[in-house]
Amino acid sequence: MSKPIVVDLDGTLIRSDILVESGFAFLRSFPQKFFQPLQWLASGGKPALKAGLAEHVSIDVTTLPYNLQVINWLTEMRAAGRELVLATASHESFAKRIAEHLGLFVRVFASDERVNLSSHRKRERLVAEYGEKGFDYVGNSHDDIAVWQSADRAYVVNPHAGVMRAANRGANVEQVFENRPPQFKVWAKALRLHQWLKNLLILVPLLAGHHLANLALLGHAVLAFVSFGLCASSVYLLNDLLDLEDDRHHPVKRRRPLAAGTLPLLWGMALCPVLLAVAFGIAAAFLPWRFSAVLLGYYVLTLAYSLVLKRRVMIDVVTLAALYTTRIIAGAAAISVHLTFWLLAFSMFFFLSLAFVKRYAELHAMVQAGREKTRGRGYLSDDLSMVSSLGTASGYISVLVLAMYIQDGGTTVLYRHPQYIWLACPVMLYWISRTWIITHRGGMNDDPIVFAARDRMSLLVVALCGLAFWLAT
Repeated sequence: MSKPIVVDLDGTLIRSDILVESGFAFLRSFPQKFFQPLQWLASGGKPALKAGLAEHVSIDVTTLPYNLQVINWLTEMRAAGRELVLATASHESFAKRIAEHLGLFVRVFASDERVNLSSHRKRERLVAEYGEKGFDYVGNSHDDIAVWQSADRAYVVNPHAGVMRAANRGANVEQVFENRPPQFKVWAKALRLHQWLKNLLILVPLLAGHHLANLALLGHAVLAFVSFGLCASSVYLLNDLLDLEDDRHHPVKRRRPLAAGTLPLLWGMALCPVLLAVAFGIAAAFLPWRFSAVLLGYYVLTLAYSLVLKRRVMIDVVTLAALYTTRIIAGAAAISVHLTFWLLAFSMFFFLSLAFVKRYAELHAMVQAGREKTRGRGYLSDDLSMVSSLGTASGYISVLVLAMYIQDGGTTVLYRHPQYIWLACPVMLYWISRTWIITHRGGMNDDPIVFAARDRMSLLVVALCGLAFWLAT
């Protein structure tokens, strides 16, 4: 009779970690109780922690990042008559739901409120059930090495560093499943390096004040750009950890590395504080204290957005506009110049329009998919026309602010021929109208800033506006 195949869950059957997933699901649902998991851990160790999280949160097991190569192989083994068993250190409530969803396993061994079923405890449980060398085992981590020692044959899935070497010492490795994508692309996508384009707004005060030739101020602006980028990447990672389930229900966001499981959740957790520390270290060492204060304000506001504000109708778009504008404020703080009323007013209305573009695109995709309400947001399908009206109005008001700036007495101090700036107004009106037409037709599949950076017409608009301001000087 064939020996059963025992399969590990975290990192093997799924490209994720249920304990980390449930921890961030708890933090998102109960941010005011962030200390509660620490109390569970202190009072009863890992079993109590896992049981407490399982009691308070629910994970949609249908959208977890399953390793399809492993599942296809297990399906073949089951068809060949092999008995499949799921054995995991995750809590039994999650494990049983996953087993029920997949319909592959005849038995489930998992942790409960008394026992954390990992490493040696898992081996002892399996040996008690099937005997020494009475089963084959599929795993991926250092905790699985002890289990492989008592297994007849070892199957290794995307092994952690050093695991393959240790598994080979047992001389019973039957097969290795290796299907991880190139790590450089994964990290670049996880850190959202393409989103650093938004941080070029830090250079706006330098350009608006005509300080580009000042190398000292330029150096400060570049350092501010790097510091802000690292802080933003830290926030992106945290946001993705908090939004795992929502992202997996999104047609595009489900491909993000943490949601898709191509980047381990523990790596994302570890990198968040490291990036943040480096960002504030650069700010404290090289830039004025006001920049550090603005950077801290940006981080706190982004954290509030990730935890609460993005689920509040209209508050979310105003917050997004404020986060864009904060980059301009940070740029001014980095080079110690004062911002004008006109620049701040233009920024708020212009970026409020882009925030509405982002929400409209999500709502449009939701309507096309036949859903009535956005997941993780407070918008309904009926809000589509209102979002469009508010967004286009905000964009046009920003151009009105630009036109009024031309007539301001202070403008003549910076520009010898301010009337040439008028040339930028119709160009801006065209770009805003075109952007909204594209969004209305369902063509806005990216963040509007990233879209503009890849769109030839948008780049031409930027060049024409730059030419208008250059002629004005």
